[in-house]
This record gives sequence, structure tokens and C-alpha cells, in this order.
Amino acid sequence: MERKFIPLSVPNLKGNELKYVTHAVETEWVSSGGAYVSEFEDKIAQYVGAKGAVSCQNGTSGLHIALMLMGVEAGDEVIVPTLTFIAAVNPVKYINAEPIFMDCDESLTICPEKFQSFCENECHFIDGQLINKHTNKHIKALIVVHVFGNMADMERLVLIARKYGLKIIEDATEALGTYYTAGPLSGKHAGTLGDVGVYSFNGNKIITTGGGGMLVSDDENVLNRAKHLTTQAKSDELYYTHDAIGYNYRMTNLQAALGLAQMEQLEHFISIKKSNYEKYFEAFGEESTLEILTFREGIRPNYWFYSLYVKDDHLISRNDMIQFLHEERIQTRPVWGLIHQQLPYVNCQSYKIDQAIDYVEHIINLPCSSNLSNRDVEIVSEQVIRSGK
Repeated sequence: MERKFIPLSVPNLKGNELKYVTHAVETEWVSSGGAYVSEFEDKIAQYVGAKGAVSCQNGTSGLHIALMLMGVEAGDEVIVPTLTFIAAVNPVKYINAEPIFMDCDESLTICPEKFQSFCENECHFIDGQLINKHTNKHIKALIVVHVFGNMADMERLVLIARKYGLKIIEDATEALGTYYTAGPLSGKHAGTLGDVGVYSFNGNKIITTGGGGMLVSDDENVLNRAKHLTTQAKSDELYYTHDAIGYNYRMTNLQAALGLAQMEQLEHFISIKKSNYEKYFEAFGEESTLEILTFREGIRPNYWFYSLYVKDDHLISRNDMIQFLHEERIQTRPVWGLIHQQLPYVNCQSYKIDQAIDYVEHIINLPCSSNLSNRDVEIVSEQVIRSGK
């Protein structure tokens, strides 16, 4: 009998999703004007402890609007990580600004030491502006990506960014539910530690609306402007008067209905993901050639993705392991290709990148769905270990 296929990350839709979506259909509020949209915005803001939230079509559109709200313009520069999904960086180019790529640390998120070194040694700080010595351009903002549900070192990153007058945009698209449990930021959620944060509800995220995203901030002006720009910048809705270039970025009522049902289960999803992570961690504990990467101390991660580091002395390479598991009907993936090495960005500035290169060559992401069974975890673990025998 053919072995069951174990996917990498799929939605868990066993709550009130059908009930709420059916209600939206029955009331014929299916576009962006329905009540579920506002309810979902309020629910997200309340959950993460932000003053407010504005829905959007996906995390990418949220980052696009966030950059505009932070005053980034054509010709400006933005510091970004190279170890991330390309959607975190593309919005910089949407507004004709330029990215500067930074290395990661052991958390897979942007390295504070190299970020600080770059600001100190590669820039001038003149009249409150960080000026790149290499290009003489104004560096306006920092995009921090909380990778795989981990938390970047926001204590240090915020201090450095504030020192040099940089706006902070948090790409928390993978980190809904991640928050500090210790230190001066205890209780603070990923996405609420900078000037503006963005979440994603793509199909593989910890909760999903199929597509969709959310922008959060504690600045009322930022929230109002975000709502304005994501709804075509109407200054008079009745007479269709527009005062700026706007965007058709608002979430639909159908998506929001799905999101509300998913939010009811979020903490349950996290508890399942934590349990499965611990099972993987225990399974590989005695394997000298394999290592499950840990999350930052002093946080409650959402355990979105699990990263297995395949060491050089493992019997087969990381790439061969992916193929081996594929043949065993287990879906895995490598970490993303580094963005500074992608064709659209090869001529952009990067700074002392080495740790990210090592991770890209050695990390494999294991199945991590919140509906993964105990037996599924056992099968994956057994086959991963078998690959090195």
C-alpha cells in the first residue's frame, strides 16, 4: 500500500470557517464592505496589543503601504535582510528605492552586530540623517523580518535604528503569536515593536484567509493613512473624489470571515506546533550530524516552521536529503535563495554576508502543519534519521 503523503505546511480548517463564510455569502457581503473585515481588524489589533489594524490583500501589499507611510521615496535606501522570502524586499523596488542587504545571526534574523557596524563604519550621520558613504543616498528605514516564527533581537535593533533616525518596519508575516516573555519588552508581540508591523494570512501561514494581510501600528495617523491608501484614496466616497494615488488593497469580507474563525483557534494551533517541534527536537537529540535549530530565549515563538540543520558529515547532503524524503512521500524544502544573489538584486549593496550563506546550504524545513499527527512526526523523524544510515 502506498505510504501517506505528508505535506510541508497546509491549512487547518476544522473550526467555524464554513459557518462564517456561509453567513457572508448568505448576506451577500462578499467584497471589502462587509462587517467581518472590521471585526477581523479589531481582533488582530486586540490580540497583538496594537492601537489598530488595517486589512490588506497580502503581506506584500502591507509592506508596500508601510514603506510609503514611513516616508520612503524614490532614490532612498532601506536596510533589509538577505535571508528572507523575496516578497519582503520587492516592495522597496515598487517605490523605486534601493535595498541594502544584511547578514543574519543564529536566529536566522537580521544580525544586530553587522547592522550596527554598517551604520558606524559605512555611513555618515549628518543632521539626523544616515547617509551611505558608498552612494551618498539617505537610508530611511530598516525592514526586520521575524523568520519562521522566531523573534529578531528587537531590543538591540530598535536602539540602533533609533540612534540613526531610521524608521522600523516589522515583517511579522511569519510571526503572528510570537512575543517576548522576559526582559524590558516582555509581553510585546512581534509586529508591534517598531513603527509599523505587517502580518500575512497566506495559505501556509499559522492562520490563513487564503490570501490576505494586516498592517498594525500604535500611530493613529499611520492607521488612518493606511486605510485611506488601501481603499483607493477616496476623499469623498459619494462623488468619487480622490486626493492621492490609492490602491485596491483591502481584504474581502469572505477572507475576513475565514480569518475570524482561524483566530479562534490560533493558540490551539501554536500549542500543537510547539508539541510537534519538541517531538522533532527529541527525535534528533542523539544525532550528531543533525540539529533542530532553536528559537530565541525569552520569547514565546509561534513555532511556525521547523529548521533542521544538516551538517557536512551527514551521510548525504541537504539537497540529497530533500530528494530522499520526496521519494518517501514527505514534502520538505530548502530555505529561500538569498535575495542579494537573485537576478534583480545582484548589483545592490550587501554587507559582510557569510552566516546566511551557511544556513542556505544546510537548512531543510520539515513538515510543520498544525494538523500533523504524532505518527506523521514519527514517520518524518524516522526517515530523516534513516537518510544518514
